[in-house]
Amino acid sequence: MQNISISYADISFLSQATALSTQLNLPLVDLGSDANKKGMETDFSVHFSTAGLSFISHKKAHGAVSCDFVSGSNRHRRNYGGGNGQMIAKAVGLSGKFSPKVLDVTAGLGADAFILASLGCQMQLIERNPIVHCLLRDGLDRAALAGMEDSDLAGIINNINLLNEDSISHLSAIEPLNRPDIIYVDPMFPERKKSAQVKKEMQALHQIVGGDGDSHKILDIALQKALYRVVVKRPAHSEYLGNLKPNYSLEGKSTRYDIFALQKIPK
Repeated sequence: MQNISISYADISFLSQATALSTQLNLPLVDLGSDANKKGMETDFSVHFSTAGLSFISHKKAHGAVSCDFVSGSNRHRRNYGGGNGQMIAKAVGLSGKFSPKVLDVTAGLGADAFILASLGCQMQLIERNPIVHCLLRDGLDRAALAGMEDSDLAGIINNINLLNEDSISHLSAIEPLNRPDIIYVDPMFPERKKSAQVKKEMQALHQIVGGDGDSHKILDIALQKALYRVVVKRPAHSEYLGNLKPNYSLEGKSTRYDIFALQKIPK
């Protein structure tokens, strides 16, 4: 990993920060100490605070990256996104009679998985990067707590299961009787045209995650393991992943869903 630490805002987070420091084998920094702030030698940190877990840059003002399913854009999309009429719902074949089991092999920060779970899909999430996995795990845990007073939110979180595994290894181990209905592939930082920049708050995370350079291999195995279809999310006007042409695509202004249909979805 690059120059990354585990940091915490005050002593109340020390035990959690210490545990994660041990788990990820990263140094521990107390950001409540002015001396530590001035002598900061780390470029990034995974930070514990009252707002939850976040990923922050100490060298550039990129803004913190965190995972929030209770408020913000995820809540807005859940409430006003358009239900089964959304492109992503159509891409996975969601209908009033079919709520698929979806394996999301590149979960990232879980925004798409959360929407699909809110529409009734049973979601299995795979995220191999340990830092991204920690951010997503924290977001899901905080949403589960909020779900104690919001039964709808609790139902959504109950539809999500998260694993920290390598996608190719996980896919390779799937037995014929356990094939998922749909496999969803969304490389976290796909190649973009020069004019299309990663959002500023995500630039720091991009530096430590990099691109999913083996996503074409993931697609190859996914096509052998999915029961009904594989869905690949791409930037609009980008090349097909692995130069494999899908059966058809659903296109929006900034996003395209490439659908590899393997057999007819049940009605």
